[in-house]
Amino acid sequence: MRLDKLLANMGFGSRKEVRQLLKKGAIQVNSVPVKDPALHVDPEADEVTILGERVIYREFIYLMLHKPQGVISATEDNRDRTVIDLLDDEYRHFEPFPVGRLDKDTEGLLLITNDGKLAHELLSPKKEVPKTYFAHIDGVVTDEDIERFAEGVTLDDGYFTKPGKLRILKSADISEIELTITEGKFHQVKRMFEAVGKRVIYLKRLTMGTLKLDDGLKLGEYRELTADELALLQNEKAELD
Repeated sequence: MRLDKLLANMGFGSRKEVRQLLKKGAIQVNSVPVKDPALHVDPEADEVTILGERVIYREFIYLMLHKPQGVISATEDNRDRTVIDLLDDEYRHFEPFPVGRLDKDTEGLLLITNDGKLAHELLSPKKEVPKTYFAHIDGVVTDEDIERFAEGVTLDDGYFTKPGKLRILKSADISEIELTITEGKFHQVKRMFEAVGKRVIYLKRLTMGTLKLDDGLKLGEYRELTADELALLQNEKAELD
C-alpha cells in the first residue's frame, strides 16, 4: 500500500497533509526517514512512525452502538442526525456504515463497521440471522398471538412472514414482549403486530445473531466489539456460508 494512502486511511490527515509531514521528515519506515509518498509499505511487516509514535494499522472497525431514538440508520442525511454523526473522528475516517437499519423511533443494538463482506453475510435474507426485540404493545398479547407468530403472519402488503418466536413478559393493556425474527422487512415488527390487531408503542433491539447489546452502554454510547464478540460473529458467518 502507498505510504500516503495508509496514513490517510488511518486518520493522519488528507494525502496532501501527509505529504507535508513527509517533507518535514516527521515520518519513518523501519527507523529510516522517508519523504516519498508513493513508497509502498507492508502494513503488517513494516514499522511506520510519525514523530516517533508507531502507526498501528487496521483495515476494519467493528462498533456496537446503543442507538437512541431520533437518529436515523444512515451514513449521511440533509435533515436528520445519523448514527455516524454519533461517532468520534477517529472512527469516522474509516467510512463506516450501519449494518441494516433501525427505524428513527427505535432504540437498541446497531452494529457499525466498514467490513462490507461481514455486513452482507449478516443481512442476507438467505442466512436467516435471528434478531430479538423488546417491545411495549398497545393491547393484550395472548397465547393466540404466540401461535400466529409461530406460523407466520400476513403483512399489509400481502407478504407472509417467516415464523417468529414471541415471548410474553407481561400481558396487560400495555403488554411487554420479546420477539425473535429472522427477516428484516420494512417496519416488520410493527407490521406483524398490526396484522394481529395491536400496535407497537416502544421498540428496542436486543440482539443480532450472536451479538448482544451491552447493558452498560447508555443511549447514544458505543464501543468496539471485544475479540470474543467479533470471533463469534465471524464464526457465525462461516457457519452460514
